[in-house]
Amino acid sequence: MNRKKIAIIVAGGKGERMNTAIPKQFLELSGKPILMHTIECFHAFDAEMQIIVVLPSSQFEFWDELCKKHNFQIKHQLVAGGDARFYSVKNALDTISEESLIAIHDGVRPLIDSGTIERCFAEAERSGAAIPVIDLIDSIRKLKTGKSKAVNRSDYKLVQTPQMFKSEIILKSYEQNFSEAFTDDASVVEAAGYSVNLVEGTRENIKITTTLDLKLAEAFLI
Repeated sequence: MNRKKIAIIVAGGKGERMNTAIPKQFLELSGKPILMHTIECFHAFDAEMQIIVVLPSSQFEFWDELCKKHNFQIKHQLVAGGDARFYSVKNALDTISEESLIAIHDGVRPLIDSGTIERCFAEAERSGAAIPVIDLIDSIRKLKTGKSKAVNRSDYKLVQTPQMFKSEIILKSYEQNFSEAFTDDASVVEAAGYSVNLVEGTRENIKITTTLDLKLAEAFLI
């Protein structure tokens, strides 16, 4: 069965770690806002994919101005964000009623590649829930009661987005009440009793949160 594909792109950053008044999703990367690059990645993968962009309602007008300035014409639906990422995603999910495969992606991950998107959709279609991960390179230590202890890094993975789910799984999972334990969509799904499967991500799929990340992204796009 070929389900409809939907991408929810969550962009509620304030730019605090960037030390800038402009929210990080609107900072320019190679001549246009980061968020536009992110939307283009999903449109390039599938031009028929429905794209939902979640922004604080206070940023709608500014985003509209940016789209006009950059002649950005990829069709997308705007949804108002909530007080926390959980509620932002939930607001977007509340607009979806049809059976589909839903990708949820950070708006400031503009280097997601088509291969990762394809692997995630394929696994979500097969098993219901899929997230991209990469191996740790550095050694890690666990902190406990003021002391630290070395742990085996092969027991851990770094989690990325897009995280993808069959609609019936993610919609049911977001019927739960919010919990501080929800660090991403996969944790919401697991709390609802579903299993999440891992697929291979890429190191280029960075989340831009600092000025160094922005410089790295610029380098990747050269």
